[in-house]
Amino acid sequence: MMDWTDRHCRFFHRLLTRHALLYTEMITADAVICGDRERLLGFSTEEHPVALQLGGSNPERLATAARIGAEFGYDEINLNVGCPSDRVQEGRFGACLMAEPELVAECVAAMQATCEVPVTVKCRIGIDDQDSEADLERFISTVAAAGCATFIVHARKAWLQGLSPKENRDVPPLDYNRVYRLKAAHPELTIVINGGIRSLDEAEKHLQHVDGVMLGRAAYQMPYLLAEVDRRIFGSDEPPVSRREVVERLKPYIERHLARGGRLNNITRHILGLYHGEPGARMFRRHLSGTDAREGSGLEPLNRALAAVEPLTAEAARDAA
Repeated sequence: MMDWTDRHCRFFHRLLTRHALLYTEMITADAVICGDRERLLGFSTEEHPVALQLGGSNPERLATAARIGAEFGYDEINLNVGCPSDRVQEGRFGACLMAEPELVAECVAAMQATCEVPVTVKCRIGIDDQDSEADLERFISTVAAAGCATFIVHARKAWLQGLSPKENRDVPPLDYNRVYRLKAAHPELTIVINGGIRSLDEAEKHLQHVDGVMLGRAAYQMPYLLAEVDRRIFGSDEPPVSRREVVERLKPYIERHLARGGRLNNITRHILGLYHGEPGARMFRRHLSGTDAREGSGLEPLNRALAAVEPLTAEAARDAA
């Protein structure tokens, strides 16, 4: 998610789940080719498995960006043709490309020719008036014929004319059944469902029909749900890490970031929802959203946040027992 799932967010999420595949923000092919690659693409080895998500519509430039991403060590290269943002449309990439399946297929083929890691596509179930099942079938079949074997399908069409990107996350109705039917029609493909999924209970129901589930806003706003992913989805026998353990394991990473001149809130902005639903969650957020965290004062704001929330959380656990 743009401006959300940066390298600090992904490192934090990896402390919660060892097995879930993490995705970068969408980065344009031109930025990868011409920009500061270490800043844009650099990641910690602890983040694996991690996928690089690219945006663009020029096959040659996407191929170059995919090769660079693979050389950086990403486990998957994903082409995003599902983002409905205005600036994405102006650059002729994102969801507007669903109207050009042949071009997307050409892009995928060019990307696959330059790297050995899987190339996948993230899309919508349709755009504007091109939202029939026949339209989706034509898109998927055309791109699959170019060699794409995995599609992450947001089960909501995108209105590119008349709705804002925010409205496109909520207004068009979700149609999970269409994604289920897509999987039934293409058992040879890996189909991952996305859109509006808020819990692991919901994820487990979807997995009865498709191959995978992508969590977006829920994983960001309520990150601790990821602590149960390894056990419930991947069958791990290891107990979930506690919230306190996650923060303690994050501290050395934060200290290294601060030593390089970074600010505390570059990282702690991603953990504001860690205690979501727990006693003291508001105080935890308040300590990490203050001026000290933004302007830099070491780990003190984080330690104060823990000191405020942990006694309340422990007391609630004792009462529940």
